[in-house]
Amino acid sequence: MKKVLLVVLTILVISNGFSQKVNKEDSTMIRQIFTTSLTDGASYDWLDYMSNEIGSRLSGSLGAELAVNYTKEQMEELGLDKVWLQPVMVPKWTRGTKEFSYIEPSPGVTTTADVCALGGSVPTPYGGLKAKVIEVKNFKELEALGRENVEGKIVFYNRPMDATLIQTGGAYGGAVNQRTAGAKEAAKYGAVGVIVRSMNLLKDDYPHTGTMSYGDTPAHLKIPACAISTNGANYLSTTLKLQPNLLFYLSMSCKTHADVQSYNVIGEIKGSMYPNKYIVVGGHLDSWDLGDGSQDDGAGCVQSMEVLRILKKLEYKPKYTIRVVLFMNEENGLRGGKKYAAEAKRKGEHHIFALESDAGGFTPRGFSFTTDDKNFIQIKSWESLFEPYLINWFTKGGGGADIGPLKKEGVVTVLAGLRPDSQRYFDFHHAANDIFKYVNKRELELGAAAMTSLIYLFDKYGVK
Repeated sequence: MKKVLLVVLTILVISNGFSQKVNKEDSTMIRQIFTTSLTDGASYDWLDYMSNEIGSRLSGSLGAELAVNYTKEQMEELGLDKVWLQPVMVPKWTRGTKEFSYIEPSPGVTTTADVCALGGSVPTPYGGLKAKVIEVKNFKELEALGRENVEGKIVFYNRPMDATLIQTGGAYGGAVNQRTAGAKEAAKYGAVGVIVRSMNLLKDDYPHTGTMSYGDTPAHLKIPACAISTNGANYLSTTLKLQPNLLFYLSMSCKTHADVQSYNVIGEIKGSMYPNKYIVVGGHLDSWDLGDGSQDDGAGCVQSMEVLRILKKLEYKPKYTIRVVLFMNEENGLRGGKKYAAEAKRKGEHHIFALESDAGGFTPRGFSFTTDDKNFIQIKSWESLFEPYLINWFTKGGGGADIGPLKKEGVVTVLAGLRPDSQRYFDFHHAANDIFKYVNKRELELGAAAMTSLIYLFDKYGVK
């Protein structure tokens, strides 16, 4: 019995010693990663060029084409084992001339409103559209009003994001259906247009665009849809209470064109032990056209590129093939994510892990994971390695829109998303103030280092 106890104790001591050694090795490597990113990083300069020299990158635009060429060139300069473009057909929608609108509470008395067309909207008729406005908070209220109260009017969706939710992504998710499906629903009752309160927790004068869908609405019944700034929404709502018969004028010249050729940009470092098993890190290269897309999602793209640059600089030899994928068309179609997943399935490529950064370049807090319990146990054991950097919030649930199709196609084991502090993200999301000057260099670099560290751990320990 004493011998058995001695053997057990010996195993425990050896195991504990090995664990401490591994943790020390990992701590040292992660410290090197953070030091490299914070003192010799490339992400901020890359983003500076993409934002200030190229600008907005809506799918099918010249900006998107220039960004494809620029990021491909930068990856080639890193000396990766392979860099290539993956063709994908994407939608092309243009905003046209700047939108114009005003609120007319009485004849000859007008106040200009800050609006922008929603992505995918049809234009207003030539000369614009003027009509009475009916305000609702949700689709149930719209249904209760019925055609007799809605027909011939502009429907004004005015449901704010829930400010009580600390994780603002949940607040966005609870409000965004009025943008994505508002026009489709209003058209059922004979509305002639739609105004949607911007998905924003601030009170400001920036209207926030974003994609919307008409579903199966016949072409002749599609109605123009715009977003109004939060200040504008509050003003319109207050004025409606005083003047229920006010008129709203809207002029938009947006247009949907035929699909065009674009590309996902992909680079990889070949694995030394498992070259045919893949780890993916990425963001979406396209952006909306009002700002320059620095937060959404230029930050995620340059952070993902930085992961491979840091590993190369530290002369780390990965076991698995590590790919960076800059996806095209997340904002208004998800064509790039779907194409990459379909090609991975067609080629029989197994991805053990996929990580996406698409929540802005703010201070990183941790990661969210879509995985099973046994893998999550391993992941949770790494939290202490991130504690010194205050990036140790590891939670289940979530990944990213572009890597989601990998799960649907059954070619990935674990998905994850970088989770920066979310309080400021929707101040900029899809708006004209999403520009480079609002990106903090250190916050961006901390996110890149956190992503590199997580990729390193998955490469070292694999999945269960």
